[in-house]
Amino acid sequence: MELRVRDGRAVLAGEDESGEREVDPHSLPLGAELADALHEWAKVADAVVRTETPADGVASALVTRRGKQLAGRLAAVMNAPVTYTDPVSGELVSVEAPESPAKAEPVQTETEEPEPTPWGTGLAVSFITASIVTVTVVSLSLGLGETSRWLALVANVLVVGGLAPSVWLGRKVPVWRWVAYGVVTGILVAWLALILTLL
Repeated sequence: MELRVRDGRAVLAGEDESGEREVDPHSLPLGAELADALHEWAKVADAVVRTETPADGVASALVTRRGKQLAGRLAAVMNAPVTYTDPVSGELVSVEAPESPAKAEPVQTETEEPEPTPWGTGLAVSFITASIVTVTVVSLSLGLGETSRWLALVANVLVVGGLAPSVWLGRKVPVWRWVAYGVVTGILVAWLALILTLL
């Protein structure tokens, strides 16, 4: 199989019973991304070759390098060697299909014991967080309750609704779960305290 540029399009040339024929990469099971990349490269290569001003070599080198990369990807997908005609220099380069990696033997790792749960530190973080949340929710509710009890109720719902998604995401993260437990406990204690103030 040979990769060529023909009129700004990438074509793959090969021989069959009827002789040599050229096919569009989209007609082969290469994947749309690779076929599109081949055509994009061919357009750029055609533009570089057709430029009337002398090239400084940078664009030509980029076209050549990208062509070799795409020929390598094509060889890997087709699992066969691909010859590549450089559109700038006309040089014919053969790119081999990469060898399939040998099956690696499973590496035996020592099973590590899970770290012990830091109950002391974790409960301290939960207690501090619960205290802060309780004081904040109670003071917010009592301050707004002097104006309107409905306003205090709406503020409570908004605060809890705003905290709930973050708390829900943090409950499984090893360090943040203690903060999540503290937030939930603080809200429950604050609501219990607010109910007791209504009596």
